[in-house]
Amino acid sequence: MSLVTDSGELAAFCQSFAKYPYVTVDTEFLRETTFWPKVCVIQLACDDHAIAVDALAEGLDLSPFFELMANASVVKVFHAARQDIEIVWHLAKIIPAPLFDTQVAAMVCGYGDQIAYGELAQSICKVTLDKSSRFTDWSRRPLTDAQIVYAIADVTHLRDIYKSLRQRLEHTGRLHWLTDEMASLCNTETYQQSPERAWERYAHRARKPRDLAVLMELTAWREHEAQSRDVPRSRVLKDDIMLEVVSAAPRTVEALGGLRAFPRGMERSRAGAEILAAIERGLARDPKSLPKIERDRRGGGGATVELLKVLLRQVAEKQGVAAKMIATIDELEALAGDDHADVPAMKGWRRELFGAKALQLKHGRLALTVENNRVVTLEWHEAQDEAETAAPGPA
Repeated sequence: MSLVTDSGELAAFCQSFAKYPYVTVDTEFLRETTFWPKVCVIQLACDDHAIAVDALAEGLDLSPFFELMANASVVKVFHAARQDIEIVWHLAKIIPAPLFDTQVAAMVCGYGDQIAYGELAQSICKVTLDKSSRFTDWSRRPLTDAQIVYAIADVTHLRDIYKSLRQRLEHTGRLHWLTDEMASLCNTETYQQSPERAWERYAHRARKPRDLAVLMELTAWREHEAQSRDVPRSRVLKDDIMLEVVSAAPRTVEALGGLRAFPRGMERSRAGAEILAAIERGLARDPKSLPKIERDRRGGGGATVELLKVLLRQVAEKQGVAAKMIATIDELEALAGDDHADVPAMKGWRRELFGAKALQLKHGRLALTVENNRVVTLEWHEAQDEAETAAPGPA
């Protein structure tokens, strides 16, 4: 059990880690009271070392850790990497690469959608993790021995999980299937919290251009406030209240204060004035300049979508891949309406595995049936059609 609190010791360990082909990484952080995640502990392991780094230790220089994350010769292994990468990006504007996410790899290996780390450790390492320290306050000092043991276990078992999954992917020739997913995780746009794009999370709630215009301005204001004050968005304005304001679009202090859920007195504060100003900016927008509102496709092409869902489940089960890794419901709905839909399911290995069959199914070149209580596909070929057409009818 090793807790690192000294800059020199951290630098020495990171130099040692850099000599290995991979390093497993995890973090313990808090963000209940902040907008940006507050990293408290960083865990690292390779074949011969495993450490927990006290990221809150006074005077600790994390530069060696960031240099290791940027080292292109070392594969960085995470489980469910996005939040951990967000921390590194926020602190150092670095995206750890090359990257291997064991949760994504597990989906390719047939472990289902977004399997938890503990389940994967149980399945591959045959160990049951002690989760008693999971929800402790990682910002309190000193850290307990139990916390340190828990933290380091997260990266030691991850070594065996990584080796097992990578071996399976190499054996099946599917290692390259991770490329698209890793590219998304390594894209800096994934972690850039732009206030101007905050509306996208709520776009489905905008039913008309006026709502969308107000939504864009109000979410941008809230996002900027939350980031600059480093508080959760809900501390600035809760989602349900924000959406009520968008729907009503009040233009006076009295109208704003009269909204049922709006916090009493807030309408006369600085925030209230800025909310009204955001509403005015939204109402002043040219409707022609607004993004096109995507109507909910659910219910459209219903029969085709339902058939595509069955085909997706059949392909996923047969290939031992999580269905979500192949295609999402939104992609199926897009594909139901457009053979040329620009979706991942119609590109690369996904098209080969599923997309091409989906088009065949849409156009009657593929059928679904049941054999021994399992869904199977039946393909029709031109030769079969011609033979059936040429066959003489009953006498």
